[in-house]
Amino acid sequence: MTAPKQKRSVLGRIAAGAKIRVESLRLSPLARRVRAERLTYLSPARLLHMEECLQRLRTEHIPGDLLEAGVALGGSAIVLASRLDDTPGIRRRFRGYDVFGMIPAPSDRDGADAHGRYAVISGGQSTGIAGDDYYGYQTDLERRVVANFERHSLAVDGDRIRLVAGLFQDTLVLAESDVVAFAHVDCDWYDPVRLCLERIGPKLATGGLLLLDDYGDYEGCRKAVHDVLDRDATLEIVSLAPNAILRKR
Repeated sequence: MTAPKQKRSVLGRIAAGAKIRVESLRLSPLARRVRAERLTYLSPARLLHMEECLQRLRTEHIPGDLLEAGVALGGSAIVLASRLDDTPGIRRRFRGYDVFGMIPAPSDRDGADAHGRYAVISGGQSTGIAGDDYYGYQTDLERRVVANFERHSLAVDGDRIRLVAGLFQDTLVLAESDVVAFAHVDCDWYDPVRLCLERIGPKLATGGLLLLDDYGDYEGCRKAVHDVLDRDATLEIVSLAPNAILRKR
């Protein structure tokens, strides 16, 4: 006879698997494809949350560009860039920012969770999705991401769709005239998360959204979010799970 605790464990796994399947079915065909191609670390629930944000931009007719800080293999960036023409009457651009290589180390503002994870990465022990090579070890990552975009009929033309390589403090510089409708901030540690919020937040359109992928995963990300919220009353939390969403009042 199976023990009650084992039964609960088995039932829990079955329920979790069913939930993932339902969430996957609710994704757009493109989002399902980038997951099948192992181009994104986002779970179906997190990708679905992103697509719900994009639908909200359309419904509320919120102007501005779409940004991503932390492109990795380009999966979620491809989903974002595919939605530039979703809102009639609004011309959007996509900008994707990444070092396209090994991520910088966390700082003393991050917790043991971040430092432990970075030790694995910097020690060459990290693995990618489903056993693939970890993207940060690839020497031609930017070229591969461009090829991933092109395979989905999206041209990285440097105008409508642009990838920007380098450290965020050097590259994430928005013009006075820039307006942002949505930004996906997926950069793990305290310093880059805070920098992204401080630079993108003032450019968000009213009703614009910031999605933070690592809020529930890393202590430093959570601290950065609340440190910025303590100083910027124009941003409010509207969701914390499966990833955090901030909205411009």
